[in-house]
Amino acid sequence: MSNKPIGLLDSGIGGLTVLKAAQAMLPDESFVYIGDSARNPYGDRTSAEIIQYTNELASFLVSQDIKMLIIACNTATALTLKQLQKDLDIPVLGVISAGSTEAIRQTQNGHIGVLATQSTVDSNYYAQTISQASPNMKISSLACPDFVQLVESNQYESVYAATVVEKTLQKLPDQSIDTLILGCTHFPLLAGFIQKAVGPSVHLIDSGALTAVNIGSRLDALGLRTGSCNRQTITLYTTGNVSLFNKIATKWMQSTDMKIKSIPIERLSSYVK
Repeated sequence: MSNKPIGLLDSGIGGLTVLKAAQAMLPDESFVYIGDSARNPYGDRTSAEIIQYTNELASFLVSQDIKMLIIACNTATALTLKQLQKDLDIPVLGVISAGSTEAIRQTQNGHIGVLATQSTVDSNYYAQTISQASPNMKISSLACPDFVQLVESNQYESVYAATVVEKTLQKLPDQSIDTLILGCTHFPLLAGFIQKAVGPSVHLIDSGALTAVNIGSRLDALGLRTGSCNRQTITLYTTGNVSLFNKIATKWMQSTDMKIKSIPIERLSSYVK
């Protein structure tokens, strides 16, 4: 048993989709989240930059005495998961494995699509993960560089967002997919527009929500569950605009019972050992 919080990191707002699912599924657990909106989007960054930034965020969360780290960002998962699992003495989970497994389970025709950032697509992490588990799957990936900014700028419910999504998804290389992975934790906030663009017959996979199930399983396996009488607390940090982050977080999380704080990016490097 451990009453320490669970830490989550993301390039910005997107990881809140993981946090929302986790806090609902694990009502006695407490969470500390950091979103690096000041340096977002990660998908357009170099691999070296993404690794550096993720290490800084992870080090900050470790300083908050967390019992488990969730890389709630597909781009960061693809580039840093294995190394962080080696470097840290706490459990580290990413968001790609859960979505890949569920996509294989859901598909009927073996045609799986992946929407992600350019960096995640370039890493080929989803394709490798799926192919290793089920070699006969046909995987088609599409980089959607504009989607993240629609969310970060709080335009994800706008008519403009609907237009961007529709035009982007016309570029899907395989129009016969029956399963589509939302391979960025920002993308579930655009799920309604995405579903409309691809049609009702395509099953959307929210890897972030599925990761929440994995968190619970790992806590149980390692004996790290919080005592049932613990009061859940949620603390959110952002490197970006606190007012905008607060507005989106409060609306998406449907809660005002959260502490939202600012942390300058200049301070983050001091946490790296």
